[in-house]
Amino acid sequence: PDEANARVAFRSAALFFPNWDQDLCERLIEDFQLPLKTTIKKLSRGQLSAVGVIIGLASRAEITFFDEPYLGLDAVARQIFYDRLLEDYTEHPRTILLSSHLIDEIANLIERVLVIDKGRILMDSSAEEARDQATNVVGDETAVEALVAGREILHRESLGRVASVTFLGQLSAEEEQKVEAAGLDLAPVPLQQLIVRLTQHQGAPAPETEGALR
Repeated sequence: PDEANARVAFRSAALFFPNWDQDLCERLIEDFQLPLKTTIKKLSRGQLSAVGVIIGLASRAEITFFDEPYLGLDAVARQIFYDRLLEDYTEHPRTILLSSHLIDEIANLIERVLVIDKGRILMDSSAEEARDQATNVVGDETAVEALVAGREILHRESLGRVASVTFLGQLSAEEEQKVEAAGLDLAPVPLQQLIVRLTQHQGAPAPETEGALR
């Protein structure tokens, strides 16, 4: 309720969650420096997020859904959340769904990646499998284009005679030797970049029928 404060919110939550950990709650209150006497309606956006984060972690529910829980939190507070989430999950394993647009920040936390774009599931795999889905190659444009010929390209950009291409799949040992001989550079694709490129690729307009028939 708007007229209640955070302390009332936590006491109420403790009544509903059988696994509630009050010691963890108190620790998180201190971590986030949350004012307990200020009414809910007067808390800032970040402080409201902290209330939700504290309830979400201290409840230790069997299934917890954090929907962009970092809204309004500064970089320090977000890192505190990630650290406490990982610590508590390690000690008390359970199912935690974390919805986020700050992909790079949570890349080391997640075990499974689910990407939904306009109602379509573009990716549903383990984090390890997701990171192995694409490769980036940089170097002489002619050599790069010869290497990626026939592959599904997620992104292509060039500057002068230097090209950078991100494509789906990995290279064989023989292809990696050719890459080294050609002086090209291979780099893993960060999870955030992969998701961005995959989303853009899936959203690209299909070629017109007339053009395809040609």
